[in-house]
Amino acid sequence: MADIEVEFVTVERRFWSGTATMVVAKTTEGEIGIQAGHEPLLGELDAGGTVTVYTDEGKKVAAVQGGFLSVTAHKVSILGEAAEWSDAIDRSAAEKALSEAGDDAAAAAKARGRLRAIEKAGA
Repeated sequence: MADIEVEFVTVERRFWSGTATMVVAKTTEGEIGIQAGHEPLLGELDAGGTVTVYTDEGKKVAAVQGGFLSVTAHKVSILGEAAEWSDAIDRSAAEKALSEAGDDAAAAAKARGRLRAIEKAGA
């Protein structure tokens, strides 16, 4: 299977870059899987969504708080407002944040995204 280059940045830093066999991202239109040779695409990442990067070493799952995804035949560029890998997320803190979010839709979306990332990673 051919690899695709991935450049994953947030507002504050380069989050991850390398090659992947597939990238799966939750956009505002739904979840999309991308492999080398994909048709060009520009999408908006879902607030409180996830991005999963599949590499030869396994998969890495990140919680992403909004942003954009740009795809060409050989590269995926991800610009997230904020992101964190699932293995760096404290489940109990995310559950507490969700229960305390109340009417704050942004806080609830962030907490749900963090919990989704943990679940997708199988942790």
